[in-house]
Amino acid sequence: MSPPSSVHLRQLARLYGVQTAYYDVNHHRQQAFDESLLAILRSLGAPLANLQDVPSAWRERRQVLWQRMIEPVIVTWIGKIPLLEVRLPYSEVDTAINCHLKLDNGEERQWQWRGDEGKLLGTGDVEGIKYLVKQMLLPGGLPMGYHRLTVELRDRQAENLVISAPTKAYSPSGGLRERQWGVFIPLYALHTQRSWGAGDYSDLIELTEWTGDMGGQVIATLPLLPTFVDDHIFEPSPYLPVSRLLWNEFFLDITRVPELQDCPQAQAFLESAPLQDEIRVLRNSAFVDYQQQMVSKRKVLEELSHSFFTKESKQQENLTQFVKANPIVKDYAHFRATCEKQGISWPSWPQPLEEGLLREGDYNESDRRYHLYVQWLAHQQITDVSDKARGRGVQLYLDLPLGVHPDGYDVWREREIFIPDASAGAPPDTVFLKGQNWAFQPLHPERIREQGHRYVIACLRHHLQHAGILRIDHVMGLHRLFCIPDGMECRHGVYLRYRAEELYAILALESQRYKAIIVGEDLGTVPSYVRPAMKKHDFHRMYVVHYELASDLQRGLPPVSFKSVASLNTHDMPPFASFWQGLDIKERRRMGFMDKTGEIEEKNSLQSMKKALITFLRDRGWLPGAENSTAAVLRGCLSFLAASRARMVLINLEDLWLETRSHNIPSTSKEEYPNWRRRAQYTFEQFCQLPQVVGTLPIIDGLRKRSKHRDGRGKSA
Repeated sequence: MSPPSSVHLRQLARLYGVQTAYYDVNHHRQQAFDESLLAILRSLGAPLANLQDVPSAWRERRQVLWQRMIEPVIVTWIGKIPLLEVRLPYSEVDTAINCHLKLDNGEERQWQWRGDEGKLLGTGDVEGIKYLVKQMLLPGGLPMGYHRLTVELRDRQAENLVISAPTKAYSPSGGLRERQWGVFIPLYALHTQRSWGAGDYSDLIELTEWTGDMGGQVIATLPLLPTFVDDHIFEPSPYLPVSRLLWNEFFLDITRVPELQDCPQAQAFLESAPLQDEIRVLRNSAFVDYQQQMVSKRKVLEELSHSFFTKESKQQENLTQFVKANPIVKDYAHFRATCEKQGISWPSWPQPLEEGLLREGDYNESDRRYHLYVQWLAHQQITDVSDKARGRGVQLYLDLPLGVHPDGYDVWREREIFIPDASAGAPPDTVFLKGQNWAFQPLHPERIREQGHRYVIACLRHHLQHAGILRIDHVMGLHRLFCIPDGMECRHGVYLRYRAEELYAILALESQRYKAIIVGEDLGTVPSYVRPAMKKHDFHRMYVVHYELASDLQRGLPPVSFKSVASLNTHDMPPFASFWQGLDIKERRRMGFMDKTGEIEEKNSLQSMKKALITFLRDRGWLPGAENSTAAVLRGCLSFLAASRARMVLINLEDLWLETRSHNIPSTSKEEYPNWRRRAQYTFEQFCQLPQVVGTLPIIDGLRKRSKHRDGRGKSA
């Protein structure tokens, strides 16, 4: 029998939203079990030094939860009766409670309520005090939005956020007629003859216009958020941004900066032989040199910034208005300038800088102005991208990453809502035998609620002002997230539970306001309750050929549902040609992800998948004759997807020319593989002329736009 402290430890963990069932199955040593839970509970704020503190911490946490009159956040669904749970001491159940509801449109409603009027939902005895849980009926007809409720009971007051949301996210009318297709390529990999060796916002505009001319309606790329490419921190991963609230100045097109035409110094430097030589080197490199490119761009941008702030102009007034509307930009500029002066990550800054208090002298004013200026330019250029896309009937498919860099702006400024001394990741599985550590701090499940989900809403709005489609990275994170205490192996992690209903409500509300489709990345280990929840709230799911084949080695491909985004692969998977030829197996074997036995098993699985897929495509008329080359199977798969019911089909442009190199191999370091750095093999101008590109996309367009959908069998349904 477990000692009392261990029993209480599990009970305490559940009070903090930790799912202990994972340990019951996977942890065989009680000591490892206890150490994992103690570490994560300390990070969540539990007053624990050792196991002996668990009983008192459990009593304290239970008391805090029962003394909470109302939850920090509640959800009321449009069209349903708005109800609220109220916890009251038995001695005060008949005392009048003053209620004040301020709607986000400014309207106010007030009333009185007594606990003895409400339906009894439950009871509890805590430290000798009996509590009742009562049900309060809120005023009906609440409009969609975020409302603030305040309740007063004698000398106590509590406040919460009432999210009045539609049940379903936005979905365009038109049903099967709204079957779209689009292209995917990371912006850093896209490059033109004009750009500096990596794509920029102007390249994205060119891709948008070309795709629209080809009949496509969607442009998908990786996150466009700022990343660290400095000397003291270098992390180009778009999934470890400095902030999820701003845009990346790395992608600026210098030639489109308005101030360039009035700045002779910047023009002269831009046209100088040394810089032109640097640009030629960048253009001829097989990989993106983020640091050198940013150094070169910054030299020009600093000249433009200096000129901008030393000459009075109408543009200065425009910048002032931009900062007034987006005050975070000013704070961010202070942070980045201080990073550069200190030359170390913010956790190592001296007090009070580390705590978030910055003053003049803590940074160089020219650096502060530079970061303010380039954020304004990035805002202008991404706005131009989205405006031109909408003008052509093309939607931007943006990606909201799950986390941010631990040394970045968001964690520095919002540290109270991030879990310290821990990282998000994934437990060991058949592919990643040691698990995955994603190297970012998870959001604190309770503190984001106490904040009224302010940060979550801000991140969504930042993206939705430009995105017609928003992909939610690792959508399972709306329900639970694997959390690994610092210094421990992935197998010692824990699952944290989040209030999924609240997060779905926010996503549905913001989706409807911005008229944007929400796509959940539901790949990998997906708990059984996730997809039903996505369906309930009208989220689109992902249908990825690679995953679907691996799920059943004999059946070929299952039907594609309408509410899905279909593709051959994702940025975390090998390109189709690499997968089909087994090159990714050799790569993973070389990196030590599997032994010889594992390699043999993988090759056998691949042969089974290939045989099943060829039979499937041939039976349905998508693979004619005896042809089974990589290119032929690729075209057959794309045709199957294009003729399916899927709302959207995304085509990885690099698959069309049979690229074999991956953009990212999860769980590898920059020494093991050049993640997020590989440029496309061809320039934009070149691949627009490739027969395998211009010959395939019109076929896809034709299949998508037929008046009747096809059932994936090569025949009209």
